[in-house]
Amino acid sequence: MRVEKRYFKIPYPLIEEQKKNALTRNLYLTEIGEIEVEQGTIWSEDSTDENYLLVYCTKGNGFVQILGDQIPISDDQFFIIPKKEEFKFYSVLNINSRFLIARFNGQTARQMGKEFSLIRNLIPSVNNMVANRDMLFDEIFNNLSKGFHNDNLEYISFCFGHLLATFIYANKTSDDIADESSPVVRRAINFLGKSLGVKLTLNQLAVEVGYSPTYLSTLFKKETNYSPISYFSHLKIVKACELLDYTNMKVKEISFNLGYSDPYYFSKDFTKKIGLSPRNYRNRVS
Repeated sequence: MRVEKRYFKIPYPLIEEQKKNALTRNLYLTEIGEIEVEQGTIWSEDSTDENYLLVYCTKGNGFVQILGDQIPISDDQFFIIPKKEEFKFYSVLNINSRFLIARFNGQTARQMGKEFSLIRNLIPSVNNMVANRDMLFDEIFNNLSKGFHNDNLEYISFCFGHLLATFIYANKTSDDIADESSPVVRRAINFLGKSLGVKLTLNQLAVEVGYSPTYLSTLFKKETNYSPISYFSHLKIVKACELLDYTNMKVKEISFNLGYSDPYYFSKDFTKKIGLSPRNYRNRVS
């Protein structure tokens, strides 16, 4: 059984307007939602829908039957169903499964058809050059709650284009490149990710990975386009966004939690990278 936790469906007349709008006709949303499939039940979609369907598993696991194959799917995997294609998801018996889904269409969607239908793994983002997918979904949900006026739908269309790109071109992101990088860079990135609550110097990081600061900086920047400390700063800001969105921690608490000794410097760094102060970022949808 499919339960809708959050769901928006664009009215048909507005979809027709999006087809004619030069800013949205290439790619536009028709529905978006967060759903839960109860354990031991089946979620199915028939073959009558004229739109493509993005399905992103955020929790749970089961089996998807698509194009004659039955394939296991679990956390951090996604697939895209072509239009007029039916599928079924069989949830396992011991846990409910959660999905973020979006129906979409447009001239660009038709051109990308060959990319669809595959079950793909996602590598979690480690820097803010790769979109935080959950945050982009939230941004679309929050803006749809404000109404279906033209400016809003145009903005949502651009947000969704960014979101869709993080799925379809996941193998092109710096995260996946980092996975193929040298052991030195991988070790450095792993250490940075585990050290968000402290202040690190380049020398400390170099000692941790066993190479000179100069060699580490050269190799790291060649493979990520960032210096190690700049990369670390981006990681902290991404974590700050998560804490601002999903906790009630004060800005001062977040800054100390992320190893900033001066809340003013944290706010300045955050504003430079995100374009909003921490407080304005938290209040952006209120």
